Amino acid sequence: QVQLVESGGGLVQAGGSLRLSCEASGNIFSINGMGWYRQAPGKQRELVATISSGGNTNYADSVKGRFTISRDDAKNTVYLQMNSLKPDDTAVYYCYMGIIIRSRLPGDYWGQGTQVTVSS
Repeated sequence: QVQLVESGGGLVQAGGSLRLSCEASGNIFSINGMGWYRQAPGKQRELVATISSGGNTNYADSVKGRFTISRDDAKNTVYLQMNSLKPDDTAVYYCYMGIIIRSRLPGDYWGQGTQVTVSS
């Protein structure tokens, strides 16, 4: 009933920038928190950034000052602007949304993941 579609990943050189987008569609009543997580090969999935329905943001220490999360509620979309990318940022990035569907049931929804590769 709800689908999250990510875009914007790719290959970039160290120091470069990428912008990830994640759009939700389907039987949506409202969206609470949104966020981005990432998983590098051989590592556990880790939180990158979150943004509340009120616009409060939270970042992993490793990305503070380089990444910016934002949301457009009219478009049911969350963004992650990534600047000054480092090889350690290489991972599959997943978006997350806490969505209440039209039957008023809440649920956690994830995107399919988008690969970000930063070359040195």
